[in-house]
Amino acid sequence: MPNSTLTAIPGLRVGHATNREAVTGCTVVLCPEGGAVASVDVRGSAPGTRETHLLYPTALVERVHAICLAGGSAFGLAAADGVMRWCEEQGIGLDVGLARVPLVPTAILFDLGIGASRVRPTAADGYAACVAATADPVALGSVGAGTGCTVGKSLGFNLATKSGVGSALRTGPGGLLVAALAAVNAVGNVIDPRSGKVLAGMRHPRTGAFVDWLALQEDEMRRSIAGMAANPTANTTLVVVATNARLTKPECQKVAQMGHDGLARAINPVHLMVDGDTVFALSCGSVASDVNLVGALAAEVVADAILSGVYEAEGLAGIPALRDLGGTGGGGGAG
Repeated sequence: MPNSTLTAIPGLRVGHATNREAVTGCTVVLCPEGGAVASVDVRGSAPGTRETHLLYPTALVERVHAICLAGGSAFGLAAADGVMRWCEEQGIGLDVGLARVPLVPTAILFDLGIGASRVRPTAADGYAACVAATADPVALGSVGAGTGCTVGKSLGFNLATKSGVGSALRTGPGGLLVAALAAVNAVGNVIDPRSGKVLAGMRHPRTGAFVDWLALQEDEMRRSIAGMAANPTANTTLVVVATNARLTKPECQKVAQMGHDGLARAINPVHLMVDGDTVFALSCGSVASDVNLVGALAAEVVADAILSGVYEAEGLAGIPALRDLGGTGGGGGAG
């Protein structure tokens, strides 16, 4: 079966470290030999990141050696230490004369509310994800950084829907490939952009139907759902977009910016004050292409990857996934 995940981009490898007991984990994207031209765009107002400033177009270096995505809130940034250790052992990194320094931009998501809040991804998990990394099709669903992912938590975790890691691929002229990997952990609902149907999100405690977030803010809806237990900070969707197009660092940043359009198409609401939504962009090839086309495909493939993260997830810690709800959200669309 053809590879339609992030590793369809030549040279990329992806590995997961998964702790199903604590319901957390991390995912590592290893770049091709010599690294990948990279940039980032952060739209959420509550991000947890490491080494993202070096991805700005005005920063010195152009290439990075790996991207690390982790659960565990800010504690999970420690996973990057293990990725750096593994890279150093392999002789991977920026040669600064005295050593090779691996450049590993990292972003975390908040999953402390679903499993064991005092168990978070560590350097050992980052190292293990590197050891497990492969160019095979990416394992999807409730694995790696997606292990603790959920969507629709404004009524409490018991009324959320389990999500996970998703990935997708789009093609363009001249052999162009654009792929995305997403760890889907939104406060909002996930929506199919083609039909407008809510696929996953917060569920009404009596009917089981998905609840529209905007409707929830209305006094009448609030009164009808007494005793709701909000989890306003337990969010953040993380994305890696990669292409075999030859892009400059500023062009990678434009692709990351346009990739956020995919979040806006598939998640509602998104980019809130309590989200840390972050999109990384990697250029891993030499295919000549227009950055506008790459960015437009990035928006499409990010939306596809988000839907994949919902379809591929399995229920954990008592939180049902779409497949557990019969693919209908327990009784219908938003309402």
